[in-house]
Parts: sequence; structure tokens; C-alpha cells
Amino acid sequence: MSERGSIGPVEARHLVFTEPIALAAGISLPVWELAYETYGELNAARSNAILICHALSGHHHVAGTYAADPKNVGWWDNLIGPGKPLDTNRFFVVGVNNLGGCHGSTGPSSINPATSEPWGADFPVVTVSDWVVAQARLADALGIDQWAAVMGGSLGGMQALQWTIDLPDRVRHALVIAAAPKLTAENIAFNDVARQAIITDPEFHGGHFYRHNTRPTRGLRLARMLGHITYLSDDQMAEKFGRKRRPDAGSYGFGVEFEIESYLRYQGDKFASWFDANTYLLMTKALDYFDPAEPYGDDLAAALAGARAKYLVVSFTTDWRFSPARSREIVSALVKNKHAVSYVEITSPHGHDAFLMDDHYYHAVLAAYLQKISL
Repeated sequence: MSERGSIGPVEARHLVFTEPIALAAGISLPVWELAYETYGELNAARSNAILICHALSGHHHVAGTYAADPKNVGWWDNLIGPGKPLDTNRFFVVGVNNLGGCHGSTGPSSINPATSEPWGADFPVVTVSDWVVAQARLADALGIDQWAAVMGGSLGGMQALQWTIDLPDRVRHALVIAAAPKLTAENIAFNDVARQAIITDPEFHGGHFYRHNTRPTRGLRLARMLGHITYLSDDQMAEKFGRKRRPDAGSYGFGVEFEIESYLRYQGDKFASWFDANTYLLMTKALDYFDPAEPYGDDLAAALAGARAKYLVVSFTTDWRFSPARSREIVSALVKNKHAVSYVEITSPHGHDAFLMDDHYYHAVLAAYLQKISL
């Protein structure tokens, strides 16, 4: 492995597509745009490209920094770069902001050509399969016929799995990390409570808050606070916060007294300051609708029968949002089809967020698998 280092300054790119994309919701977007970034170089055979799929609140800025904003580090920068597990001296890495996003790709805050106003609530619901179609169009534009690998964590891992079902000949490896074959009723319930927090915010205005020059920050703040609780483990919260109180805490009141309360409010406020509420609704709905087995009589093995990829499935012991048992369901379906699959269950205190952490063993597993990918 080459010397480990940073990618350094990177630039976001934007690609406008003039060929309509037909969405599962029955609506076509005549013109649409994707924001993306690339790291490393595409080899002459165009065989070394890896697609990174982001989770609910992710985006295309996966690694490196921006020259104008050096503190804005990519969300998987600890994994991607020269000499890192996803070595950019070997691979050409592509990060993309999904359709419906709020970081440059066409989404609810984009202008609807039919009205010359932001789409708002009129933007169609998107599915994971819609994203696969859009990402394939981007691959076409970049001259990539087949991905060496598609990978991601959480909702990103679900996209990697969907790629192998929808376009099996266009992906050689899938790295499905901290994911699930579909949401449980509990997870759907968490998502609905989060959406209700946003929808019932007086500043939401039926999703057309752009017209009112306002934002439903209170609802988005609450949604993020709820979500963030589910991303952490009880052990992690106990170790980091316990029942510690703030030095300036009062007593017998409803102010911010415990450290965990302060932390959640900080995370909620920070998130609400930059994320789009309508995009949050869309991303959680895409999670809810994800169920590749449904068209196959709820038989996941049948859904994966036509897959051609090799798989690495990774789970984390304290992830209760997408528990290891859910990853093992994916593995079982792959084994039934005699697909090549490696499964690793990693001991980690970090809950669902573990897939973002700089864990030595976790990164060693990814590095070992990626090094064996032939180009």
C-alpha cells in the first residue's frame, strides 16, 4: 500500500441531463442535474471505477477538502485517499449527490421549469431504483460501462445492493455496509415521527416554505435529534455522557441540564442550519419504500438470483437501527444463490454511525477486500 495521505483540495462538478428520466412515482423529469466529485484517475481500460452511494443526509463530497473552505472535509475522508483503504492511487472514485438532494442535484429546492418556482412539495418521491437509473446515466457520461465496485453504508449500502439486482452486468463487486434488506416497522415508525415533526412545523407551509422566505428549522431540528439517537448506541451514550449535568445547569426545570440534552440540541441546530426539509422527507421515504424482495413474492433470494457481483457485507455489533441480523438476512439470500459473499460482523461501540468511524479493524477489512479486486 502506498503512503497514506489526503486527497487535498477537490472541486464539485455538475452534469445536466437533457434526456428525461422516468421515476417510479410515474413522473418524468425532462431536464435534471447531478452534482458529483471524482478522486483518482480512470485507467485506460476504464475498469477501476468505484461508486460511493451516500446515506440519508450524505452528499457527493465524500473525500478531500475545498480550497475555499478547508474545514469542509468529505464525510468518508478517513477511508478514501492515497494509501487509504480505498486507495485513489489505484481506484477512480465517484461520489454523487442523489436526485432529490439539496447539494446541487435536482431536488425540491430546484426550479420547476413548469412554474419557474422551486419544486417544493411538488417534487416527486424518488426510490432507490430511481437513483440506480440516475447513477447509471452518470456512469454513461463518464464512460464507465461497469463499476469495479459500488459501495456505501446504511441507505448507501441499500443502493449498492439494488445496483446488483437492477443492473447486474454493470457492477463486479458490492460492499454493503450497515444496511438491511428492508426497514422494520420500528424503523418506518421512527421515520414517520421525524417527518411529522417537519410537516407540522408552522413554517413548513405545505412544503412550499421557499415562497415564504422561511424554513421549518424547528421541525427539522427535532427530526435530526430523533434520528441521531437511533444512530448511537446506549453504551456509547453512557460512556460519553452518562448522566452528567452541565456546569451551569439549574434544577427541577425544563431547561438544558444534562450533557446528552445539550449534545442533541447542538446536533439538531447544526443540521437544521444547512439541510433541506423536503429532501429529508424524500430520503426517509426512499428508505421506507426500499424492499427489493417485494416484486419477487417477498423472497430476497429470488430477487438476488440474477445478480453477478461478488459481495462484502459488513455489520456492527451495537447497531440497533440496522442490526447484524438484518445483514445476515442478505448473506443468507446470497448463499442460497451460491453467490460469492464475505461477511464480517465488527465489534464496535459506535452503533449505526460505526460505518463512518476510523476503526482500525473495520478499515483493515475493507482494505483487504478492495486490494483483491482485479482491474
